[in-house]
Amino acid sequence: MGVQISRRQMLAGLGAAGLSLARPRTGISMSAPAGTVAIGRCRTYDGAAVLSTLETAFDQLGGLGRLVKGKTVSIKLNLNGGPNRRLGYLPLEETHFPHPVLVGAAMQLMGKAGAQRVRVLECAWAPSTAPLEDHLMEAGWDWRLLVGTVPKVEFENTNFLGTGKKYSRFKVPFGGFLYPAYDLNHCYEDCDVFISITKPKDHSTTGVTMGMKNIFGTTPLTLYGSGLGVDKDNEAMELPRNGRMDILHYGKRQPSSLALPEIDPKSSRDDGYRIPRCIVDLVAARPVHLTIIDAVLSMAGGQGASLRCVQTKPGLIVVGNNPVSTDAVMTALMNYDPAAEKGQTPFVTCDNTMALGESVGLGTRDLNRIEVVGGSIKDNICDYLALRKAREARPAPGFERTRRT
Repeated sequence: MGVQISRRQMLAGLGAAGLSLARPRTGISMSAPAGTVAIGRCRTYDGAAVLSTLETAFDQLGGLGRLVKGKTVSIKLNLNGGPNRRLGYLPLEETHFPHPVLVGAAMQLMGKAGAQRVRVLECAWAPSTAPLEDHLMEAGWDWRLLVGTVPKVEFENTNFLGTGKKYSRFKVPFGGFLYPAYDLNHCYEDCDVFISITKPKDHSTTGVTMGMKNIFGTTPLTLYGSGLGVDKDNEAMELPRNGRMDILHYGKRQPSSLALPEIDPKSSRDDGYRIPRCIVDLVAARPVHLTIIDAVLSMAGGQGASLRCVQTKPGLIVVGNNPVSTDAVMTALMNYDPAAEKGQTPFVTCDNTMALGESVGLGTRDLNRIEVVGGSIKDNICDYLALRKAREARPAPGFERTRRT
């Protein structure tokens, strides 16, 4: 699975390289590592097909045992928008949630490779304070099928302290774009391996969303949610309905005083500036060892189901050992250019998260430097760009009706 390093080793290495001395600016040329990304063709969620595709991808990356044997693995799912927000009558896992068959197959292979414990994590959507298992059942998952895949399986709604006694503070090794450190649930620290499992989608704030953007969802609403108290967290209160908008998206206020304040409260309040930087901070502070992108079926037009969205059928599973490189390959598979800058499609109103990640040495977005194994990019494109152009040529849903009244 390539060179494996712990979070502490990564922080130490970045510090030794001088990255902690100053916050980098975008556009700085740095020698960022290049990952390996496996592209697997899989047109169905048949369990045997998904298991075979994943197993081949893991082997192409050097073998899963090298990464997980004897280890505790934390998996961050991307359950955007909650279990009641659907695209028409389609199941959530056929549009914007990763499919439980894929999650189960990945966990089964981790168990086979010797993983001792797997924690399944997500900051489950506000305002519910229910355990993660309840959210999964609402989404139609039978979470009990995941339990026997590894010797020990745990679930945690990381919007809260959960089973921990305090939040873990993750310092950004290069100093941070937005915050110098982030306070997260202990499960993101108490693990040896961290994996992001997600879908490829368009995103209104970040252009595209996949492995790296998923890590934005590690921030607990009890500390970074709108409506919380100033001097304490929100543990005993109903979670805010406005998510992270006031604090992380628009910077209207600082987080709870239990967490660190912003580095520069006078910086831009535009979320197209703030969110890509927040994502890079988080990925630098909590390194991602493996990204698994469920692109068997997905969605175009937004990150959560809306009237502008349509189902897509890329028929792919993409797995990579570097978060920037993996997202870059998936972006290219969507027929977007991972080298595009702000103002260019798909980053029309935002900074390119991959470019920011590359600027601080997290990984390269240069397709010429990334080792792509399995299938090729050119033979597996699902044309999100064409869908975007068609969408932009149409009036917004309801526009004509509104104009006539």
